[in-house]
Amino acid sequence: MTDSQLSHYECGHCAATAPIDELIGTCPECGGPLLARYDLAAAARAALPSDGHGLWRWGSLLPVSEQARIQLGAGETPLLPTKLGEWLGTGPTWIKDEAANPTGSFKARGMAVAISRAAQLGATSLVVPSAGNAACAAAAYAAAAGLPLTVFMPADVPRAFQVEARACGARIELVDGLIDECGQRAQAMAERDGSFNLATFREPGRVEGKKTMGFEIARQLDWQLPEVIIYPAGGGTGIVALWKAFEELEAIGRIGPERPRLVMVQAETCAPLARAFDAGATTAEPWANGATVADGMRVPKSFGDRLVLDALRRSKGCAVTVSDHQMIEYARIMAGRTGLFPCPEGAACLAAQVRLASDGWIGPHERVVLFNTGSPLKHLHLWPNSTHPDD
Repeated sequence: MTDSQLSHYECGHCAATAPIDELIGTCPECGGPLLARYDLAAAARAALPSDGHGLWRWGSLLPVSEQARIQLGAGETPLLPTKLGEWLGTGPTWIKDEAANPTGSFKARGMAVAISRAAQLGATSLVVPSAGNAACAAAAYAAAAGLPLTVFMPADVPRAFQVEARACGARIELVDGLIDECGQRAQAMAERDGSFNLATFREPGRVEGKKTMGFEIARQLDWQLPEVIIYPAGGGTGIVALWKAFEELEAIGRIGPERPRLVMVQAETCAPLARAFDAGATTAEPWANGATVADGMRVPKSFGDRLVLDALRRSKGCAVTVSDHQMIEYARIMAGRTGLFPCPEGAACLAAQVRLASDGWIGPHERVVLFNTGSPLKHLHLWPNSTHPDD
């Protein structure tokens, strides 16, 4: 493995800089989200990826020193070829299957880096708001780090998430409200007792862990990026992370200036970022009474909305909303046509591809990567009648 070439943090809102040797979460000047910046010339000279394992193979471009990296196996998930492109009349389509990560979702990437960084810089306790998968990932990595963790979760989150997080030692506080209220409770706890807040965009490590998804796609496609990437979004960290990954890969000479068009998919009943994108706004207004079967999409307000919307527009991408019914049905369709049974968020990506192919937004020769961000096994309640009609 190679050591980090982290040089400083930069605010995504005001561009103020912050040091790397202090356990800070947001910009000390304006409170905005911090982004990690690296000595890219030094990173270009390093072996990238290195001979390590998982996401830490990209250690030169991650904000954690070599000796502080927690290993649970996050990263190096498969990019699965499918026949979906033939079915839809587009170019080849692959599925990036993030269910292969520890705790069954892409959230393991962000928590691997965020909690390794927090432990390295002296955190003594952690807190996070979560709609499900982030709680499980945070609990696993907190256990591996030997740090106590408190999770604030909506009370109606499926029981599977609660069971897994508790099994890893997290203290669960159930909240009668959505993730925004959980976020307020987590921030209040952080201010009260000094617990480090791992909330989305409230610290820089989670974006960095998730950007390794972009690194891996580039490497798995022999450094030739697809024309379109379709990604499900709640807070939108993955959109920002993918765009950052491609910028850094170009800077170190691994890819050229061409970029995929990023497609953000949200639930039509909780779509603050999609609504803002369609309106041409630079920030997103909170979504009232958001509700969807896709727990990861039930985010009524994103702290990083400016960064998400900017990345979408710079990529010449778009935003698509899908219904809960579509997610449930397209999970069956994806499973039947590819052999991969996705989570609702992953199914939403196929629903979006079908619409965009039908509209001609995706051309007949354009290559597409869909994301399945997690395992369906925590959502089995959505498919109570699982027998085949002919059985």
